[in-house]
Amino acid sequence: MIYTAALLSLLTVGGCGNGQEFPASPWAEARFDVQESNAPQILENAQSSEQTNEKGEEEMMRISVKSEDYEIIYELNDSRAAAQLYAQLPLHTEVAPFSNNEMTFYPQALDTEDTPLSSGEVGSLSYYAPWGDVVMFYGPCTPNSSLYELGRAVSGAEHIAHLSGTITVSAIE
Repeated sequence: MIYTAALLSLLTVGGCGNGQEFPASPWAEARFDVQESNAPQILENAQSSEQTNEKGEEEMMRISVKSEDYEIIYELNDSRAAAQLYAQLPLHTEVAPFSNNEMTFYPQALDTEDTPLSSGEVGSLSYYAPWGDVVMFYGPCTPNSSLYELGRAVSGAEHIAHLSGTITVSAIE
């Protein structure tokens, strides 16, 4: 027992540094170089996300959903899923009606980890996780535990039901 305690004590001291230098692995060096070179960009991105507009309001992610004849503008929330959708833009995709209250389109899969559940209200932009589709509601929907809120229509919600064919989903800057 005494020998085990003494051995552990020596290993602990040796692990903290015994004056002997060991060459760094090439992986550790590469990781350091990447982190070092990206540090200014990471800081700049963090600062720009805190910037405000001329009215002192925080900048919001806004998107446009456009068909040949109609446009709906959505303001996205600050969830991970909404940010991932925004990062995929622009999208040129088909819109399809589902049931009697929604239009849908399919982006790449979104991570819903910190995304609030959707209330299914008219004008909400939601993500239905089991099918991987983005849902634009023009009629109310019963909320469920697989439907996540991405944002809300700020203009053009009355046109959602009229969308058809190919739509363009793009960021508004």
